[in-house]
Amino acid sequence: GGSAMAAVRDVEIDPEGTFKYILVRLQRPGGGEQRDIVRGTKAAEFHNHIFEKVNPEMEKLGYECKCLGGGKIEHNSKDKKIRVFGLSTGYGKADHSVTAEILKKEYTDYEITWSDDKK
Repeated sequence: GGSAMAAVRDVEIDPEGTFKYILVRLQRPGGGEQRDIVRGTKAAEFHNHIFEKVNPEMEKLGYECKCLGGGKIEHNSKDKKIRVFGLSTGYGKADHSVTAEILKKEYTDYEITWSDDKK
């Protein structure tokens, strides 16, 4: 059933600061259910570092992962604002509008904006 997929959090990002993020599509092998998740952290120097951490975790749960692209997130928890922008050199630019919608589900009382600006 969808219980394992439901157990995967939509969003895991650092609580503060500006950092790289990726948009990842999870899918059951052979099609079926799929969903997109957002992962970002200051600990990652490159976008692929995030994917290399997420991928084995999701494979253990029986999902195939595909990175849909990346960018940066600026998370200001004091003012409750998140800005999504930039791109990943390796993966290309994620669809930031999709990322913003996913973030809105988790950060319901935030002002969330996105743009294709580089900085």
